Amino acid sequence: MILATDTSSAVAAAAAAANAATATRAASATNAGASEDRFLKLLVAQLSNQDPMNPLDNAQMTSQMAQISTVSGVQQVNETIKSLAAQMASMQMLQSSALVGHNVLLAGSVLVPDNGIAGGAVDLSARADSVRVEILAPGGSVVDSIDLGARAAGRHPFEWDASRAPGVANPSYRVVAMLGGNSVPTTPLVRDKVVSVGSENGKLQVQLGRLGSVAYDAIKAIL
Repeated sequence: MILATDTSSAVAAAAAAANAATATRAASATNAGASEDRFLKLLVAQLSNQDPMNPLDNAQMTSQMAQISTVSGVQQVNETIKSLAAQMASMQMLQSSALVGHNVLLAGSVLVPDNGIAGGAVDLSARADSVRVEILAPGGSVVDSIDLGARAAGRHPFEWDASRAPGVANPSYRVVAMLGGNSVPTTPLVRDKVVSVGSENGKLQVQLGRLGSVAYDAIKAIL
């Protein structure tokens, strides 16, 4: 796993990836050239040893030349795509280094206190005339609540003072949103801080301060 905790290390990681892509292209070009050379040698040998009573006609020769040309072209396209993918991954690594030190939101209902304050957000699928965030102990009992009042559809952040429930470790929350006596579907989001970014098995990973490693595409918002 390659970690990038600042811009300079991300640049180094991106440069390494670019060099690897260049080496791969060079090796592929060598292999493609070797394949074409072997084909031409086989073709010359076939022409030299053909049956005079049944020579290779122009259509057969043209067909074989077209086949090697097609294979070579497909190989070049594949290598170009691989090269572009490697370059995009390098650029993504470099850009994602800017996340370090920022808070982000991702799907989840846990609360991660930072200096005694935990934050999150609620995505409402529709308007609600009452929204309440209930803070839960590990056993599921409600230890505190936050009344957000009436809210429009969309995302609404909140913060919770952990000192209001001393001794509660690993708190979580649930959202109760109502409109005219009917429940409004919600999506809970958790807030945490990015401490590093890296690549694992070719996929970009974000290391969070409390929640650990998550996929880059799991991040819903950067704060």
